[in-house]
Amino acid sequence: MSSTEQVQAQPQTPSLAMLRTLGGVAMLSGLLVVLVYQWTLPLIEENKRIAIEKAISQVIPGVVSKKDFILGPDGLFASDAPQAKGEKVYAAYNARGELQGIALEAAATGYQDVIRILYGYNQDCQCVTGIKVLKMAETPGLGDKIASDPEFLKNFKALDGRLDEQKGALQNAIVTVKHGTKREQWEIDAISGATISSKAIGRMINASGQRMFPLIIQHLDELRAGQEN
Repeated sequence: MSSTEQVQAQPQTPSLAMLRTLGGVAMLSGLLVVLVYQWTLPLIEENKRIAIEKAISQVIPGVVSKKDFILGPDGLFASDAPQAKGEKVYAAYNARGELQGIALEAAATGYQDVIRILYGYNQDCQCVTGIKVLKMAETPGLGDKIASDPEFLKNFKALDGRLDEQKGALQNAIVTVKHGTKREQWEIDAISGATISSKAIGRMINASGQRMFPLIIQHLDELRAGQEN
């Protein structure tokens, strides 16, 4: 047999058939991913709702019910309003239907990854009343103490968030200071050995407060009446 005949006798790779097969597998995989996402999304949303409700009761003492709003420079809207622009806030009410506080979400980059919290704000004292870590990936035994260390969490029992005379920004920026050096009510005493994580909490609350506290005070009457609407 000649060399030409040997070359012609070699099997040809069915490239078109292979491409079709790979394309079919890719489409099927994509479809399965979409179906799993759609199937699990309601469960994820329900678990998130339950987690938020539990967190609200921890960061705002005495809360019995809540109402969700979207708050931004354009105003206060119901959470499902199509024209709503801003950030979601949770107005919390006591057993008498009185506004007990506002819960807000905040986030900042920590040592490992983004830290996300829910924190409470009391409109009467203009102060933060508690925090609850919703998501983090900080170093076990060090950075993750921001979620459980009793002395650190005491910082947020009445953290000063008063506004300036113009009601447009915080009177004093909320800052995290070196462990043992806290002197002011707007300072956060850091956890020794977890300074980066501690500072992330201070940065996120300050940024959120500078942006949202003036809006809360501006729309306070609407928020107080929210339970009746």
